[in-house]
Formats: sequence, C-alpha cells, structure tokens
Amino acid sequence: MASWCLSHCCNAGVKTSLLEAHSEMGSTEILEKEASGSLSNSTSSNTEAAKRLAKRLYQLDRFKRSDVAKHLGKNNEFSKLVAEEYLKFFDFTGMTLDQSLRYFFKAFSLVGETQERERILVHFSNRYFYCNPDTIASQDGVHCLTCAMMLLNTDLHGHNIGKKMTCQEFIANLQGVDEGGDFSKDLLKALYNSIKNEKLEWAVDDEEKKKSLSEGADEKANGTHPKSISRIGSTTNPFLDIPHDPNAAVYKSGFLARKIHADMDGKKTPRGKRGWKTFYAVLKGTVLYLQKDEYKPEKALSEEDLKNAVSVHHALASQATDYEKKPNVLKLKTADWRVLLFQAQSPEEMQGWINKINCVAAVFSAPPFPAAIGSQKKFSRPLLPATTTKLSQEEQLKSHESKLRQITTELAEHRSYPPDKKVKAKEVDEYKLKDHYLEFEKTRYEMYVRLLKEGGLELLSGGRGGPAGLKKSHSSPSLNPDTSPVTAKVKRNVSERKDHRPETPSIKQKVT
Repeated sequence: MASWCLSHCCNAGVKTSLLEAHSEMGSTEILEKEASGSLSNSTSSNTEAAKRLAKRLYQLDRFKRSDVAKHLGKNNEFSKLVAEEYLKFFDFTGMTLDQSLRYFFKAFSLVGETQERERILVHFSNRYFYCNPDTIASQDGVHCLTCAMMLLNTDLHGHNIGKKMTCQEFIANLQGVDEGGDFSKDLLKALYNSIKNEKLEWAVDDEEKKKSLSEGADEKANGTHPKSISRIGSTTNPFLDIPHDPNAAVYKSGFLARKIHADMDGKKTPRGKRGWKTFYAVLKGTVLYLQKDEYKPEKALSEEDLKNAVSVHHALASQATDYEKKPNVLKLKTADWRVLLFQAQSPEEMQGWINKINCVAAVFSAPPFPAAIGSQKKFSRPLLPATTTKLSQEEQLKSHESKLRQITTELAEHRSYPPDKKVKAKEVDEYKLKDHYLEFEKTRYEMYVRLLKEGGLELLSGGRGGPAGLKKSHSSPSLNPDTSPVTAKVKRNVSERKDHRPETPSIKQKVT
C-alpha cells in the first residue's frame, strides 16, 4: 500500500511553511528589476507593474516557458502579485480539478526549487476555488487534492515505485482532511482514474524538445540509448527531485565492493541479485557515485554508472556488525529504505566512509515534511525531501535536535501503549513497523546531532576519512569548487510510497 505527506500541503494555503521561512529571492529578469523600483511608490503602481509582467509571462513575450515559474514562486509580495495576476488569465469555471491542472500545466514548465513550485500550486488552488466556489469546501481542500494528485501521479507513473496505489488506498488516505470531513468518494474516484489513465505533464520549451529529440536521434544512430536515463526524478513530483550539481564537492573516493541487501521500502532483494560487485566510489555532494573505473575529472559517467548512483540525503551508514562473512563491511540505509552493504579495504577506510556519508547527510539533508495524513492506525513515513537544506549549520543543528526530541517522545509514547493480545495480527504488525521506524529515526538523528556538534562542515572539509585539502563548503554541496566529471544528472532513488515493510521488521534479521 502507499501513502504520502499531505499535511504540509494542506496547511500551505493559510500558513507560511518552514521552507518558505528560509527561502531566498534569487535572481530576477530585467522586467522584475524595473518593477521592483516602483515598490516604494504605491500599491497601485505595484499592481500595475505586476499586471504588465504577468501579461508578458502569459504571452511568453521575451520569456521562455521555463522562465515563468521563477517569477511566480518567489516568497515576496511582488511575486505574489504577479502570480495572482498571471492566474487571472486562466478561467477554470465549470472545469474539474484535474482538467484545470492539465490546462494550467500547458502554459509553462513547473521548474525551480521545491518550495517555489509548491507556492505556485497554492496560487493555482486559490484561483480554482475562486472560479468554482461550490465544488470543494475550501481553498485548503482544493490545495490538498492538488497535492494528492501530484503525489499520486508519481506513485502511478514514476520509476521504480513497486506496487501502485489503488483507488481504495487513495480514498482512505484522504479521510477527514476536507474541513474535518471527507471528500466525495465519486470525486476522488474520478480524480484517481484521471491520473491513472493519463499522466500529468507540463509544458517544456520548444528548443528543449528539439534538443531532446536531436540527442535521442543522434544516440540511436550511434547505437546508444537516449539520455533520458540520466534525468533526475520522474519530472512529475515537485517535492522529491534530487538536485544535481556538477560542481559539487568530492568528499571521499576509493574502491568499495557493493552488495544489495534490500530494495526500495526495505523489500528483501532476491538472492540472485545480491552478489558482490566492486566499484570506484565517489561521494560527490549528496550523491554516492559507483563507477566501474577510477575517478578521472575529465571523464563523464556512463549510463551504467548513473544507474548505480545512490543519494545519501537522510541516509545512515553504520558498521554491519551482523554480517560475518567479510571484514570491514558497512551498511547504508537510504531515505527510501534501500539497504546496501559496502566492503572497504581496511577498518580505517570503512570508518572513514561511515563518517563522511553520515556527515554529508547531517549537514545537507533538508527538514522532513510532516507525517502523512490517513488512518490513525495506519502507519506511514513522512516525506524526506531530497533538496539541500537552506538552514545555516546552527539552524540545522537545532532542527535535528528538535526532531530527535520529537522522535524520542513519540517512541516512548508508542511503547507505553503496546497492542492488546486480542487484536488482529495486522494491527500488531503495524505496531512493530512503527516501533522499528521510530527506533531507526532516533538513531539517525542522534548521529546527525553528534556530528554537527563536532563540527559538521569542518569534518567534511578536511577531517578524518576523506581526501585531504578539501575546501570548506559553507551552505551547500555545490559551493566547493572541486572539479567534477559528472555532467549528466542521476536517477532519483527516492520512493514516494511511505508505507513499507522494513528489512528488519520486528525481530532483526541477520544480514546474509
């Protein structure tokens, strides 16, 4: 079964999210610079400037489709005015929510940072409610369903998702979120079937289309595969795309043997696919690249290398003490609960990799979204965004400490109410599943807090377990000017499905 985080989305229409509080304005186009000069004049001049910019964005007058989102999603008053004026060009009256979203997405490319794209969806939801005030109870309800469709779209049409969400699960996960009540089942069934039958997609620039088709044709002629394999994410979910930076710092590299123990959501890997393979590993930014050949700055990664790449955001590395067949083995558990074993060449190398991976995860992982909405008895993981945190190192430490306190309290409360012996086996499994999750999260945040207290960035910049001479990176994996061979994007390894069976459910299984 599948579930997702909706509470963050449902509150977005009326509250400023944690992500918004730490967002940055970024660069703007010439028109917006001109308009900003009038901000001190009057509300009327602000509105007129916003109208002019919105009209040009809608007509794509000297703007590309990929330019639109950056003007609509910023966290400042002028951007909000522009977005409101832009949405006035769309009349959703009498249209269903899914029809309106598809119509909206035909006009521009939904690109940019997670929080920027989310704000655009809030503006869309407000406009839809204005055009159809009697269809759904509130603007928040519209936004909640919009987020639900976006995440369902990834679940049904994304890569490597596994079992697809059913209509019944979709309905169950939206219980009680429409002003405390339930959405119409007929409405939810219609939305589910719409997304199932036709994937949500947004417009791309004509030159990007031509470039993509040209690259695909050239590679087909050369006997190679299209470059689509190297794209990050499924392009259907604005919350979980992994940011790839070709200029990211290289924190550690060296030979590692890899064994896959569990696939996405902790599902045990079939025996025939568990064999050991040796790679040249490069921890670059928040991605662990596993290459066939040794690292060379001038050499681009192959398609196979990209397939093997693993994101380490919200991951935890530890010594595989329960694996006795080989020495110097570490265990890496990823954000989507894959479990990989890596054998290093010495105990020191093993500990070095553990330190560096955990340090990258602690320093750069963005704060998680709230837990999913659904049945109280039904446990589901919160979303762990793959974007790089916007927090300073001090704020990051406070965030981790807050999560650690929350998880510790929740674990204690959870264990104070064990299931009655008379309850169904399914409820006992849910209890054990949540207990396992909370225990793991407590361990993970304890590690993150300890590493940040020990220096975090300083440890990455030249501490134990990595190549010497790395320059200090102050706020993101991309600020280190290390030369990089990686010019293509890597496939995302994050699951949008949040309910799962871990690799060690109630009684810890011995790693084999």
